[in-house]
Amino acid sequence: MSATNFCAHVAVGGEVLGAGLGGSPESWEAALGPAYLDVPGGGMLRRDYGLVEINFSPDLPGHPGQMSCFGFGVSIQRLLYDRSPNTVPSTLSREYGKFAPRVPFGELRAAVLALGRTIALDTQNTSRDMDCYRVSASGARIHVVADPDPYGSGEPDPSGHRRGDVWSIDVW
Repeated sequence: MSATNFCAHVAVGGEVLGAGLGGSPESWEAALGPAYLDVPGGGMLRRDYGLVEINFSPDLPGHPGQMSCFGFGVSIQRLLYDRSPNTVPSTLSREYGKFAPRVPFGELRAAVLALGRTIALDTQNTSRDMDCYRVSASGARIHVVADPDPYGSGEPDPSGHRRGDVWSIDVW
């Protein structure tokens, strides 16, 4: 298993180790462990696990008064710059192995296609520096670096992001 396989699983299945949309903070903790930072605000809660960020609200239909996940993201870009051992939750490392610092979109696309889904460019959410792709049936959005230096500030950093690197995956 690998970071690419993890990303493909999230993009196709819309969940992380069994936790997904509608899940409680407790179900996410059971999946990813107790090492997180909670950021409450505006009656909602953002839980940061480093690689994975989850958003909770008490107002979801079918879950009145209890915090439930209404969206989450996998922040692949953090793998390149944050090399601390806590960036990838230990439960993910055990399941998928060591995570490489970048995930090439071509590899992720091939893995998603191998799982029987398609990926299409979402032109409404694509910008000059970031392409956005949608995965069929799951609604996941994959954000991919289109221009690592969109403001023309200099030579690209060889150790930085490259065209075609996956930046993040969002599930809403």
